[in-house]
Amino acid sequence: MLIVLAVIMATAVMEAAGGIEYLVHAAERIIRKNPRQITIVAPIVSYIFTLGAGTGHVFYPLLPIIYEVAHENGIRPERPIAVSTIASQQAITASPVSAAMAAMIALFEPAGLGLVHIILVAIPATLIGVFIAALVQTRVGKELKDDPEYNRRMAENALLSACEGGTAAVTTVKVKRELPATGKTSAMIFLAGVGFIVLAGLFPVLRPQILKGNAMVPLDMATSIQIVMLSIAALILVLTKVPAASVTRTNSSQAGLTAVIGIFGLAWLGDTFIKGNEKVIIGLIGDLTTAYPISFAFGLFFASVLLFSQAATTRALMPLGISLGIPSQYLIAMWPAVNGYFFLPTYGTIIAAINFDRSGTTRIGKYVLNHSFMLPGLVSTACAVTAGLVLAGLFF
Repeated sequence: MLIVLAVIMATAVMEAAGGIEYLVHAAERIIRKNPRQITIVAPIVSYIFTLGAGTGHVFYPLLPIIYEVAHENGIRPERPIAVSTIASQQAITASPVSAAMAAMIALFEPAGLGLVHIILVAIPATLIGVFIAALVQTRVGKELKDDPEYNRRMAENALLSACEGGTAAVTTVKVKRELPATGKTSAMIFLAGVGFIVLAGLFPVLRPQILKGNAMVPLDMATSIQIVMLSIAALILVLTKVPAASVTRTNSSQAGLTAVIGIFGLAWLGDTFIKGNEKVIIGLIGDLTTAYPISFAFGLFFASVLLFSQAATTRALMPLGISLGIPSQYLIAMWPAVNGYFFLPTYGTIIAAINFDRSGTTRIGKYVLNHSFMLPGLVSTACAVTAGLVLAGLFF
């Protein structure tokens, strides 16, 4: 919880100083430079964006940009929007500063597998999953000009960007907003902090030595992340002179603190239930996971569907996997399976994505589960876990 709070504070201070706005602007420029390849470019940019920030909430500002670029180029908006939304979720299980990563570090560092071991598998595995899902998504659905829902909305003047078949003409005026002068500074400081955390994991000599037992050992990564992130928050405050009172009013602060309470409650509930019924649960699924360790990935997936949080699912179920004797490297490989909360189309980013797509191509189907995010979600998760298992076999 302390790692999560430290990261939230650093992210909130960066947002207050205009850092997230600067990053969104940078992401927009990359997306607009490759408009015809938006179904590939947008999810990769969304992935990197969330990877650096450590929270999926920073993905929201990219949605109108992705929609606008796709629509302007006659590309079905569902394709880049759906897979980009999934990419922002997958990046959570690869980000060095996400709440889910904090839970993983706390669980696996005592076994000798720290941040570097986790991201060595998680980053390439999830990135491979996102890329394959993006390739699949380029062939999804009818072309925009042939989509009946899009044509219906055009006929009814439902689109603001182009009204055809109606009586009113709508002109969209784009106003170029000047970025805060402190935006770039705060973003660079925050990203430097994230980079230093990764380096500290790679090179323990960068961490201070502390006495543990009778020997001097490097400070653990959990505490190191807290120190670096809180120091980054303080440094941004000092250099940008952003009012401290504005930090608590940012979206990152409000959403993040709410998430902390949710994670704490759900994790506590799950941990209490599993520990209270540990013998029964292990007895029921122990033989299955021993014979087929991959079955634990399905448990992670369906638990995340119910818990709506990668961090809460990690904290609740990963100790069970350790108790079942599944090798740690394979638990790390199966970790992307906690990204299953796209399965029910009720999560915030999914609802926002549907609402931002004014063409009507991104939608919830007649049978609820046949929604726009199901295919890219299943493909990316399955490919990420598969790639993770291969990488774990190579690296460990």
